[in-house]
Amino acid sequence: MKAPLFTAEDHLVWKVLFDRQTALLHRRAAAPFMAGVQRLGLSRDAAPDLNALSQRLHRLSGWEVVPAPGRVDDQTFLGLLAERKYPVTHWVRSMQFFDYLAGPDLFHDAFGHLPLLTDPEWAAWLAHFGQIARHHLHDAQAAQQLVRLFWHTAEFGLVQEGEALRVYGAGLLSSAAELHHCLAAEAPRQPLEVSTALATPIVRDGFQQQYFVLPAWAELADVTAELVVRLTATPAAPVLAPAPQVAASRVQP
Repeated sequence: MKAPLFTAEDHLVWKVLFDRQTALLHRRAAAPFMAGVQRLGLSRDAAPDLNALSQRLHRLSGWEVVPAPGRVDDQTFLGLLAERKYPVTHWVRSMQFFDYLAGPDLFHDAFGHLPLLTDPEWAAWLAHFGQIARHHLHDAQAAQQLVRLFWHTAEFGLVQEGEALRVYGAGLLSSAAELHHCLAAEAPRQPLEVSTALATPIVRDGFQQQYFVLPAWAELADVTAELVVRLTATPAAPVLAPAPQVAASRVQP
């Protein structure tokens, strides 16, 4: 993997974003995410080296980092998940687009997504999600549903940790404005139901019109179990093994 060359502005943008988001995420981010930031060794000092991140992540959970020029197409993305590879954009947003960026950048991908992949249960769940996706890559309708479920969980999901409502979706973890919005009393939130999430369109250029709350981390297994049932409704689709169980006691409220 060829390491990208970051400029002084890249490092400055990373530093300012890192400081802002870590301050905002105190008592707002899911516990496995905060632990993952430490495990990965992410810091405010400089934009991370993707080679080092990939090696560290592989040791922790078996996942690897694949550098990407930006958003990859849905089929490529889902295929990479099946191989326990996560695409990470290899450039940093400019100061001009500091607060809003229509597509992913290094901060969104590396800070928003990778820390949770150090958690064994989440890493196993996402790998199983990728394995499910592998069997439906050539079915446009199924691929759209898979992308929607990923979007409403890994990108913009919230979770109930004991009595506290926490965020774990990368789109929320890496955005100051939408982080505040999704936790506001008037925000449109509802418990995660797979059928509803699959039918809810995603919003790429503004706040989401609906946020889904995972009632407990232990229910991740039920999410993929229901997904398998829905996607294997046609005779041609293969039946996959159940998702790995998630330990209910691993997250402290």
